[in-house]
Formats: sequence, C-alpha cells, structure tokens
Amino acid sequence: MPNHSTPTRYGAVAQLLHWAIAALIVAQFVLGRTAVDLPLGAHKLGLLARHKSIGMTVLMLAVLRLLWRLGHPPPALPDGMRPLERVVARGTHVAFYVLLFVMPITGWMMSSAKNYSVSWFGLFTWPDLIGKNAAAFDALRTIHDTLSGALFAIAVLHILAALKHHFWNRDNVLLRMLPGLDRAKEARRMR
Repeated sequence: MPNHSTPTRYGAVAQLLHWAIAALIVAQFVLGRTAVDLPLGAHKLGLLARHKSIGMTVLMLAVLRLLWRLGHPPPALPDGMRPLERVVARGTHVAFYVLLFVMPITGWMMSSAKNYSVSWFGLFTWPDLIGKNAAAFDALRTIHDTLSGALFAIAVLHILAALKHHFWNRDNVLLRMLPGLDRAKEARRMR
C-alpha cells in the first residue's frame, strides 16, 4: 500500500494515524469515565496517569497527522455530495483537528493548575504549563469536560456519515480509509 494519498484512497500513513488516534480516543473516553466515578486512591490515580499519557500521545500523533496532511491532501469528496454535506464534512474534520490539540492541552493545563505532574508512561514528565491555581483548574475542568462531550458528538456524527456513505450512497468514502482492501473488489462493489 502506498504511503501517500491517491485520488480515491488515503495512503497507509494517513490510515495508520486515523485508526491509531481513533482507538486512543475510545480508550480516553473509557479511562476518563471510569476514573471520574472512583474514590480518590491508587486505582483512580493510576487510571488518570494512563489517561494523561494517552492524551499526550494523542497530542503528539495529532501534530504528526497535521504535518502529514499538509503535505498529503486527502482524496476529493464524492462528486454527488450536496454543498451543505461538503461544508459539514469539512467542518467536522476541522473540528476534529482543533479538538485533537485542545483536549490534551486543556487536560495538561488542568493537571498543572492542580500541581499534578503529567508523565508520559513513566518515561518522562512534561513541564507544567501554568502554576497551581484552583480557579483555573475548575475552569479548565469544565472546558475539558464540555469539549469531551463535543468530541463524542462529532465522532458519532463522523461514524454515522461514513455508514451513510457506505450503505445509502454506496460510494467509497468509508472504504478509502480502510486498510488492506483489494481495489478491484472495491471497484466492483461501487458498480
């Protein structure tokens, strides 16, 4: 599989970054929702440490993904898409990119404001972004939680749109992001 985007498919690097980030975001939701309901203790702190490490991994992968995207434009949207669908598709992707940066940064700032270190899987500790500040922590926690809900809603919209394209429109929007598909089979399916 080529490492660059083609007119009809994403390349292997774009696919790898897409699916890796998607899996990490699912892990983030699970870890975050699990940890929030636990009493303060070693288990909760361990889950939050893992949540922070994965969040920083998402941030690093988002940087790589953005750099890759700047040099490798995505395949064109299908010709049959209405103008409103095009606007929503582009807006959703822009929102994803913004959230892939803002979510980890607000979490990092939130930890800094609480004077909790942000370690990356115990290998190194990220520097604090701000000093200890209870009011900033509360505001950042609200922002982080609100953005989490927005990310969830956009992810659901993204998945539903991909399924609509696949089952209703019968175009290649979903297939072009799936690795390992035989192009001949894909072409026959689209007929």
